[in-house]
Amino acid sequence: MTKKELRAAMRRRNLGMDAAERAEASRRIFGRAGRLEAFGAARTVGVFCSLPDEPDTAETLARWSAVKRIVVPRVEGDVMRFCEYDPQTLRPGAFGIAEPGPEAQTCDPSEIDLVIVPGTFTAAGARCGRGRGYYDKYLARPDVHAVKVGVCFAHQLVGELPAEPHDVAMDYIITD
Repeated sequence: MTKKELRAAMRRRNLGMDAAERAEASRRIFGRAGRLEAFGAARTVGVFCSLPDEPDTAETLARWSAVKRIVVPRVEGDVMRFCEYDPQTLRPGAFGIAEPGPEAQTCDPSEIDLVIVPGTFTAAGARCGRGRGYYDKYLARPDVHAVKVGVCFAHQLVGELPAEPHDVAMDYIITD
């Protein structure tokens, strides 16, 4: 299966989950992420704003922002940056994903201690994202030292993925 075919199949399967099942799976995923030693040690955590076919981050963003500095991605052309999380400034951005407005302060990549990344993964940490390479480019930067945590629904953990030289592997994979 090509990455394009895999993305389409996973999107269909994710959207096929009923709302209650998706919500409960998301709670389990982020509950496990929040119990990681690396999360406990982190001062600044990067978290994605979820699309309907991804583990839902809304509850997690609200809960974690009470105890950690949370930063979320904003896409500017071909570049992704993480900015301070403020639910009041989120607006639809690139690809319809909620992101901070232009007034949000950008976070220096070296300040992020842990980053939560969506996708389809192997147990070894290989990742298949949405195909634009934003996370791979960001995480490959020399000033990024964050612990990388891939999150996905259980069916998104696969035996193997077609790997490319620019793909950045995760340090942990968490499913429901």
